[in-house]
Amino acid sequence: MPPTLASLVQHSALKLTVRAGADRLGTPVRWAHASELADPVPYMDGGELLLVTATNLDAEDPESMRRYVRRLAGAGVAGVGFAVGVNYDDVPAALVAAAEEAGLPLLEVPRRTPFIAISKAVSAAIAADQYRAVTAGFEAQRELTKAALAGDGPADLLARLAAHIDGWAALYDTSGAVLAAAPDWAARRAARLTPDVERLRDRPAPASVVVGGSEDRVELQSLGLGRRARGALAVGTGAALGTAERYAVHSAVALLTLTTARSRSLQGAEQRLGAAVLRMLLAGQPDHARAVAGDLYGGLLDAPFRLLIAEAAVPAGSELLTETMEAAAARTGEALLLVPEAERVVVLAADGGAAVAACAAYAEAQDDRAPREGGAEDSDVVVGLSAPSGPIAVSAAYKQAEQALSVARRRGRALVEHEELAAGSVLPLLADDAVRAFADGMLRALYEHDAKGRGDLVASLRAWLSRHGQWDAAAADLGVHRHTLRYRMRRVEEILGRSLDDPDVRMELWLALKTTEAATPA
Repeated sequence: MPPTLASLVQHSALKLTVRAGADRLGTPVRWAHASELADPVPYMDGGELLLVTATNLDAEDPESMRRYVRRLAGAGVAGVGFAVGVNYDDVPAALVAAAEEAGLPLLEVPRRTPFIAISKAVSAAIAADQYRAVTAGFEAQRELTKAALAGDGPADLLARLAAHIDGWAALYDTSGAVLAAAPDWAARRAARLTPDVERLRDRPAPASVVVGGSEDRVELQSLGLGRRARGALAVGTGAALGTAERYAVHSAVALLTLTTARSRSLQGAEQRLGAAVLRMLLAGQPDHARAVAGDLYGGLLDAPFRLLIAEAAVPAGSELLTETMEAAAARTGEALLLVPEAERVVVLAADGGAAVAACAAYAEAQDDRAPREGGAEDSDVVVGLSAPSGPIAVSAAYKQAEQALSVARRRGRALVEHEELAAGSVLPLLADDAVRAFADGMLRALYEHDAKGRGDLVASLRAWLSRHGQWDAAAADLGVHRHTLRYRMRRVEEILGRSLDDPDVRMELWLALKTTEAATPA
């Protein structure tokens, strides 16, 4: 604690006497300064003990003293030390009354106590307080470093930090989720700050912000050495951090940042191992893949999993998605095989697990977001998700994910599952410019024929194909004689130069008709 007026009064060598403001002696003293100016306020910072002899003051005039004291109190002066036996034998009553009225502590300084002695006492007390703070800070640093090196996770480090700051501490992942908190009750308090952590995440690291509330004062510090934050640390206290507490927080930030960087290096090694496992699976070597996967990915290969391929216009999009999936998997202890591949990322994740759910939630949030003028946001990503698979069918799952990704890209959706394609109609897949061009080219001659008023070949072809070549049923649908329909179908064959007896021709014509219908506004 810094020196206070009370500690100076209790200093036996100074012999100071309280003449006013006895109830405010707990005020901290930042410095002691002597000044005989009639108005020293322009030269004050606040928190000083002002030492005066009243050489240039009318100390016995009540109104003059009232104005003088009010100015000092308004400037944040901690108190006034008045030397007696110099210009006045006793502290003037007008000054005492003004100090009492303003609530400004007034100390009587005996003649035998020089002002320099008071200044030295304040300076020594401040130096001792700073030394205690630095010593406590180094002690906190040693304890936190020991906790970080123990390798038991961040819980012990956070617990020691919370004890040093006499408050609470919490660690967040890149998604803003709480990874650990100390004491345990702080997890709920920390969870309410997730929106603030998300805003901090969008600022280049290192970054910090103070968020206040009725409960406490919270400082958020980003963690990470690169452009993007890799997490955040929150510390909550009842008041602003002191020097010792600040040392402890800075040490925790440095240690957690190094731990995060070390984790990223380890993650890089895991990704290289994962890439080898994926190559073996794609090559149809599941047994070799299991042997290489070991304990790291072996559990993932023992149960149904999904293969997803994600790509984004900028790397930040894929990074944010994979970080979200990694955080979800870490919270539930799931294995996650993640392999960066050129401009995209290939992931193997447990079917029905937290990582796949986090991916779906991320994509849903992206689809719900209104498009931003000027193009996609940095976080925009497109994902193709395979059906549940196993080690022997990874090659097929990869193709499924690629097909789903292609459809998602065409439809402008963030995520498409391959199961959607199998369960739905093939017609939405035809919503492609190349397919439409093929359909238009194939049917153009028939449309041109009908436009000249020489028959209704397109409608007749559609009715005949929809009735699977049944002449009577198709003719009834059209309201014409079956011989008329037969004549029209011969004209279709003549105009197109293709035989309707060929099932491939019938299939292509039917898909062309459905494509042109889908492209025609209702």
